[in-house]
Amino acid sequence: MSELDGKRIFVTGSARGIGRAIAALAIAEGAHVVISDVDADAAEATRAELGAAGTANCDVSDEAAVQAAIAAAVEILGGLDILVNNAGIEVSSPLVEQSTESFDKIFAINVRGPFVAMKAATPHLIESGGNIVNISSIAGLGGSPLLGSYCATKAALIQMTRVAAVELRASGVRVNAVCPGFADTSMVDRLRPDFEGATQVPFGDLVAAKQGRLGTPEDIAEVACFLASDRATWVTGSSYVLDGGLMASLV
Repeated sequence: MSELDGKRIFVTGSARGIGRAIAALAIAEGAHVVISDVDADAAEATRAELGAAGTANCDVSDEAAVQAAIAAAVEILGGLDILVNNAGIEVSSPLVEQSTESFDKIFAINVRGPFVAMKAATPHLIESGGNIVNISSIAGLGGSPLLGSYCATKAALIQMTRVAAVELRASGVRVNAVCPGFADTSMVDRLRPDFEGATQVPFGDLVAAKQGRLGTPEDIAEVACFLASDRATWVTGSSYVLDGGLMASLV
């Protein structure tokens, strides 16, 4: 029997991409999942396609909306065992040319969003002995041209993961992060032209040289679901790198 069988899971940004893949794998392993996304129509389509337990949509930059969505998920599921903070955005811009407004927006979604979700979910997770999985990025571990503010948000999420893991350990709640490299997602598709312009290297060649291939949402879902499951009961405060060796290579 799967260690996720019967687990009650809330996944932000799960109408598509990595969040959808996490929801799909969790459901396949017997979990009860509530889909959440800023795009309510896409979330409802994903719920129907995957056979999820329901939807509880929100803009993660809106604290009241996040609190309401988690409360709705708890009502639908009868409790909460796992929170997956997946929702996030990118901004492609030289750091010193980026507008303050877009800088504030990316922090509101990528950092404050997981922060308010963790605050709202923690009482329920303490009750169930549950855990949190934050979807960060290798951009939080190293610098990248054009992604200064994105790198900063993902580094902040890794640090929040570590602190939350230490602070919540005594209550039995685990907190971990997943740090993917380049993956086959719409976000990476949007970044391709800018990366090629900055590096003067075709994006496919860059990926092949640095990490072998693009990751898939399913690659990331496998590790996220492992961390969420009872197979990882002694894993907390960790940041799992999934990048085909990109971070390990000096050349």
